[in-house]
Amino acid sequence: MRCLIGLACLAGIVLAAAGSQAVAQPLTTVRIASGLALPLYVTHAPNDYDRIFILEQRSGSTGRIRIYDFATSAVLPTPYLSITGLSTGFEQGLLGLAFHPDYQNNGYFYVYYTNSAGASVIARYQRATTVTANAASASTVLTFSQPFNNHNGGWIGFGPDGYLYIASGDGGSAGDPGNRAQDITSQLLGKLLRIDVDGPDNIVGNADDDEYPADANRNYALPPTNPFVGVTGDDEIWAYGLRNPWRCSFDRATGDLYIGDVGQDAQEELNFQPAGAAGGRNYGWRCMEGTACTGLSGCTCNAASLTMPFHTFLHSGTSHCSVTGGYVYRGCTLSALQGTYFFADYCSNRIWSLRYNGSTVSEFTDRTVELAPGGGLTINSITSFGEDAYGELYICDQGGEIYKILPAGGITDCNTNGVSDACDLARNPALDCNGDNLLDSCVAPPPPQISQQPQSIEACIGDTVQFSVTASGSGTLSYQWSKGGAAIGGASNSTLSVGPITPADAGSYSCTVTDACGNVVSETATLTVLSPPSISADPVDVMICDGGAAVLSVSASGDALAYQWRKGGSAIIGEDGTTLVLTPAQYADNGVYDVQVTNACGSVVSATATVTVFLRSDANCDGAVNNFDIDFFVIGVLNSPSPIAPAAYLLLGGTQACWDQRFCWGDVNLDMLFNNFDIDAFVGCVVSPPPPGFSCP
Repeated sequence: MRCLIGLACLAGIVLAAAGSQAVAQPLTTVRIASGLALPLYVTHAPNDYDRIFILEQRSGSTGRIRIYDFATSAVLPTPYLSITGLSTGFEQGLLGLAFHPDYQNNGYFYVYYTNSAGASVIARYQRATTVTANAASASTVLTFSQPFNNHNGGWIGFGPDGYLYIASGDGGSAGDPGNRAQDITSQLLGKLLRIDVDGPDNIVGNADDDEYPADANRNYALPPTNPFVGVTGDDEIWAYGLRNPWRCSFDRATGDLYIGDVGQDAQEELNFQPAGAAGGRNYGWRCMEGTACTGLSGCTCNAASLTMPFHTFLHSGTSHCSVTGGYVYRGCTLSALQGTYFFADYCSNRIWSLRYNGSTVSEFTDRTVELAPGGGLTINSITSFGEDAYGELYICDQGGEIYKILPAGGITDCNTNGVSDACDLARNPALDCNGDNLLDSCVAPPPPQISQQPQSIEACIGDTVQFSVTASGSGTLSYQWSKGGAAIGGASNSTLSVGPITPADAGSYSCTVTDACGNVVSETATLTVLSPPSISADPVDVMICDGGAAVLSVSASGDALAYQWRKGGSAIIGEDGTTLVLTPAQYADNGVYDVQVTNACGSVVSATATVTVFLRSDANCDGAVNNFDIDFFVIGVLNSPSPIAPAAYLLLGGTQACWDQRFCWGDVNLDMLFNNFDIDAFVGCVVSPPPPGFSCP
């Protein structure tokens, strides 16, 4: 029904160690409280790690529940609850205490006591404050008579199934004179009872908690899986054949049930029921005491239907007389003793431990000497063991003292909070983010480590790119990518895909890697978004006389552009700028030119431009050397050089461009003089055939 027992829900961190380690681990005890009135039991409230509750059997006719506060290392002066009017026989008084599994929320707890009439009472109370209970909140759960003042049982506890278990003795005297332990009809003595205090709705305090509204002494519901529901036998019975079960316990890790049952004159016994097993077991009293036949009636000794104890010890030749059942250790500080069951004998003050796997006892060890506290202190009259919320064990000395079992070398407490580091971690595993079994507050854990950083990328519009990071750390890693320091929604993997890319995607990217111990931010990677090349101004045609300078240029936009000028579609080696200069221009430079503009996103070719280089003999720039190209000497005499082309020259077909360059219209021998050495171009045409593209008359 619920996970009931504090750190039992974390049982995976406290599994049993090897047997040889358990025997070898030395122990000691430390007295934590004294001056108590017949302390009979120690327990804790669920998930309350800061204190334990101590049951005082009685002072006069008053039984009390006291709080021991770990922070002050003292018993609080005001009792948590006082119950008056108790019977005062040797084994009577306030005998049991169990906190509801949901105590932290509902504040309910249960007590077992014997009232002034000697009857056993199980009652429910409710918390008033954090340190006091409301005495007026008492509500009877179950009452049943006791014929004698001994063998009252008294242990109560919630099982892993959420039901309340109640241990009742056989009613007292010797030899169970009423054969009550074997009587399963209208007889609750000598039994282990199981009741449902929450009712079918699993909420305590509602009307369905009471299946017997007409009976003031029975205010509970019945678990439908109890063995005698619907058949002959009391419906409350879970197990029977017990003499005086003095302290039972559930293994908080496994749910197994251990019962210490007090013998009569010969043997003390430990009984066991594995977790999940059906009820209805008969443990054999009164026809058997331990493994011995008593000769008494009520059942058949050694019958196959009986459940035998898994361990016994004798009275004969010893001072043993009364077993005190204990607990399977599931605490934090004694790692080698995980799974070890502790128990004792009331009369001899002997303390033992053993392991039991359901079929075999191992590592039986006498712990009496090593658990002696020393310093003039002794542990006597062991009435009970107890557990705190961590699973650490305590011993009740009926003389008024409480002892805690500890490792002989003391606890490791690096943060000096009075709690072993192992218990701090068991309570809150998050205090050790990297799992090295050291408190992070004492040994700073390393943050995640990035072994491969994201790399910068150049990409084109429309592309898709991927950034990635490789990291290691403690436990599961989480990732968060950011752009320009702002988190990118949904970008929570070790890789980040970006695309199809737009100019807006350009920027700096980084990844925050987080593990249980912290986080680290990667190096920044830059995404450069490249625009494809685009030509905004093509080169234009050029006409020039040889010897001049022909200049072609292009204007283009885009990122990281490269240029390659071409003539007739073939690359011109070394011409990789925005401008192509042909100087001095030669007749061979005539042709069609373009430029290819390229970047990572592609290339584009400009429109073509034609370069025309005129020979100097073509005075009128008509592409033909003939008589229209008149004697330059005569022209030079008639028309001295002038910035403005003579009208006569223009009429002959010359151009201002040719005139401006001067060499184009007459100075054939390039001596800056017009004279007879500049021979008649027509004669030159006859003597020497013209180059391609020119014609003679």
